[in-house]
Amino acid sequence: MSKVAFIGLGAMGSRMAASLLKAGHELTVYDLVPEATKKLASSGAKTAASPRKAAEGNEFIFTMVRDDETSRKVWLDATNGAVAGMKPGAIAIECSTITPGWARELHNALSKTGTAMLEAPVSGSTPQAEKGTLVFLVGGDAQTLKSAEKVLTAVGSSIQHAGPAGAGALAKLVTNTLMGVGLSTIAEMIGMLKRHGVDAKQVLDAVAGTAMWTEHLTSDTKSMLSGNFEAKFPIKLLAKDLGYTVTTAGGDALVPTVSAVRDVFLKAIDEKLGDLNMTAVVKLFDKDS
Repeated sequence: MSKVAFIGLGAMGSRMAASLLKAGHELTVYDLVPEATKKLASSGAKTAASPRKAAEGNEFIFTMVRDDETSRKVWLDATNGAVAGMKPGAIAIECSTITPGWARELHNALSKTGTAMLEAPVSGSTPQAEKGTLVFLVGGDAQTLKSAEKVLTAVGSSIQHAGPAGAGALAKLVTNTLMGVGLSTIAEMIGMLKRHGVDAKQVLDAVAGTAMWTEHLTSDTKSMLSGNFEAKFPIKLLAKDLGYTVTTAGGDALVPTVSAVRDVFLKAIDEKLGDLNMTAVVKLFDKDS
């Protein structure tokens, strides 16, 4: 088994770290909120006082944080950043949803220190993280990926190599953008169906028998129609990701559809829905939800 550090123990990170521990890897954990480490510590993980301390002596260092800014601080802070604590030959695995520009910059920074990196954002939410069935969308060197497979397979059931540095981040933005566009569309359609006085579930069940439907839409529609908006992936994070896509694409004019959908989720944040699950966007179109 390997010596692994995991930095960032939110809803996803805590579950991913637990999978590594369950698989028998020696685990060190860190989170900005010390309370977040307690459950893992009680299960056998070591705790660290900083990202640098978490990285020291470990072969693989995972991070799962909110955005580019947090990722930069966690990795490159001159005093407490994880890079300062990594030993030569260690592999950094950045699982956060970040921009490809920052991913490439981080790859370059790590290569100068004698360490390697994969950006490995995931497709899936808390249920998949709980079960260890996440899909990794990997950017980086194929040999580095081969070396990291033993720890990635403890957390996910599928590893998709998207290409070189930055490609994993791009694949993640495409994935979340497709999700956001589909989600906004279903929310609008539920509003339309209810205004027409029909049984929205019955109509959508019929649509689910066509090639246009996906398993993801089934779970999202169930959430919207039941009004269960427990936060698995909150609106504020999806809005952030859609904003990253617009920026990465070169601006609103080059991705007008994505730009419009981003604005829908930003409106949801303005309506105080940002901390609810992404499916709560239906509240903008169906006031009974």
